[in-house]
Amino acid sequence: MEAPAPFRFFQNASLAISLIVLAGCGHAPAVDPTPSLGSQAADQALTMVGKPYRYGGNTPKGFDCSGLVQYSYGRVGIKIPHGTRNLLRASRPISRSNLQRGDLVFFTQEGRKSSHVALYLGANRFVHSPSSGKNVYVAGFNDSYWQSHFTEARRLEID
Repeated sequence: MEAPAPFRFFQNASLAISLIVLAGCGHAPAVDPTPSLGSQAADQALTMVGKPYRYGGNTPKGFDCSGLVQYSYGRVGIKIPHGTRNLLRASRPISRSNLQRGDLVFFTQEGRKSSHVALYLGANRFVHSPSSGKNVYVAGFNDSYWQSHFTEARRLEID
């Protein structure tokens, strides 16, 4: 048995309104597809994996730890200082739980607090230029050495 005409109108109108409302819910929110400058700098640092360590170096011919950070940010148009002390002054502390790709992670080496810096990649990994005789490589907090020598996480004021 078919519903009377006035009821069919309301059924159809109700269905139409429901479809319109549901259609509006189907759109994904707009997302900026451009990665942050920090993420872009991390990508640049990754292209330097295998390059040699060189004290004071900040070119693909050789990097010290802060030189790799300076070079990587420079490649994305951000001028930052060389040296861990200068990088400490140019950044603000963040908690390790709030690390984002491209943030700076500092470590104590040879008894000097925050004397080594690396670029955070995500997933508890970072890229760095470790020391004389070694090459730029990716390490992680799962390594007991780096876990025990970690001192602080910091973010450059650029994005």
